[in-house]
This record gives sequence, structure tokens and C-alpha cells, in this order.
Amino acid sequence: MNFKSRILSGKTNKVLIGTLALWIAFGLGFASNTIISNHSNSEIKMKKVTGIGGVFFKCKDPQKVKDWYKTHLGFDTDQYGTNFEWRQGDDSSKYGFTQWSPFSESTKYFAPSQKDFMINYRVENLEALVQQLKAEGVEFTDEIESYDYGKFVHIIDVEGNKIELWEPIDEEYNKIVGGRTK
Repeated sequence: MNFKSRILSGKTNKVLIGTLALWIAFGLGFASNTIISNHSNSEIKMKKVTGIGGVFFKCKDPQKVKDWYKTHLGFDTDQYGTNFEWRQGDDSSKYGFTQWSPFSESTKYFAPSQKDFMINYRVENLEALVQQLKAEGVEFTDEIESYDYGKFVHIIDVEGNKIELWEPIDEEYNKIVGGRTK
């Protein structure tokens, strides 16, 4: 075998080895992803936060704050604050809402947290999520409460922030806030 034949066969071997390595890597990646996905799909579903359901904060004068936001930023406020309606990314025919609400600085709604704010996260499958969070030792301040427009529960994060988890029923929530969304 001459020098040129050895180089060509060496290149051919490298190409074959490289191709084979890529196929093996792809196959292993696909297999492990399938195994991991099949194993943890229910776990991922339980922990899924789908968005921000609300931003709540303390202030000295909630009405003055709502009026300021209405005047200067065009918020369509009511006794609770305002709602922002948006379309869901995976299905633009479905909508969702994010509530914006100033609270009196003396509110007890954020307790036991001493923080001046609380975030509401939209979630899927609240019952399963609660079971998993309890198994993980997460602190709860109450039990799940159900309303026509969804289910709620409150937890405390590692920094002492009270977090509201909401499994919304957007169709029902829309009936409540209809005409007052931005």
C-alpha cells in the first residue's frame, strides 16, 4: 500500500469512526432523554409554574398609588388594582391574567412574611404539586382553598417570602374581571 492509499484509508477510517461516534452519541442521548423524560414527565408536570399570576405589594396609600398608575401609566384600576390579560404561548386562543394589586402597609395578608411584597405564581396540578412540596419539606401557611376561578395555597420560600400558588380557571376568572383588563 502506497503513501497516498494509506492517507486515503486513514481519512476514510476517521470519517467512518467520526460518523459512527456521532450516531452512537445521538443514540445514547436520545435513549437517555427518553428514559429521563418518561421517568420524570409527571414530576415536571407537577412542578410546572406557567407564569406570574399576580404582583402584590404594600404601600402607605393604595388608592393614591392606584390613581397615580391610572393617571400616568394608564392602568384601568378598580378596588383591587388591575389585571393584565395576555395570550398563552402554546395556544394563542387561550388567555391568562396577571393581577397587579397595591395593599395597605398594615395588611396581614402577607403574614407570616415580613416582606412588603408577595408574588402569585400560576401553576398546573396544584394538588400534586402540594404533595411533592410537602415531601420536600416546604413550609405551608394554609391548605388549598378552591374558588370558581381556581385553587390557591401559600408557601414560604427559603428567604421567608410568602408565595401564593394559583391553579387558575381562566374562563371563570375572565367572568369576574371582564371589562377591567389592560
